Amino acid sequence: MPLDAAIKSQGHARWFALQTLPRHEKRVRERLEYSGIHCFLPIYTKSNRWKNGCTALIEFPLFPSYMFVEITVQECGRLLVDPGVTRVIGAGRNPVAIPESEIQALQHAMRVGSLQPHDYLAAGQKVRIKKGPLLDLTGVLVRIDSNFRVVLTSNLIRQGASVEVDFDDVEVLASTIS
Repeated sequence: MPLDAAIKSQGHARWFALQTLPRHEKRVRERLEYSGIHCFLPIYTKSNRWKNGCTALIEFPLFPSYMFVEITVQECGRLLVDPGVTRVIGAGRNPVAIPESEIQALQHAMRVGSLQPHDYLAAGQKVRIKKGPLLDLTGVLVRIDSNFRVVLTSNLIRQGASVEVDFDDVEVLASTIS
């Protein structure tokens, strides 16, 4: 982003990624929201089996040790006061905003699909969802057993999440060879 655009964007809230201590995401979210900071912690539900044989549905962060906050650049320093926050993701000491489209895609996919964590993919078949509630989202198509999933990625934090789709609901955008 050019310097003049960065200076202009410092006055309004943008999305930034925070790295937290392991397994502190929910507590950090509670403390930050209590102090008036808008947070987004994508979660998924997984069946967990305990040593005693009991099973339960448990909520886990979609991106372990990461969450998102909507703040101005000037407010980034106040986040580091929280004991569960290790850093604001960026380049050197400068925080880097996450594109609004990435956050909106994750929020939309959480509302209409069952997100699951997925390894970050840098190369593969890039697809666009051409119909249904996830219309126009783009990602990488993967096949798990007999199901197809589209992997949505965040380049800044190098994390991914996948959502199940019908094969007929996607179209190939470009093919990359690694």
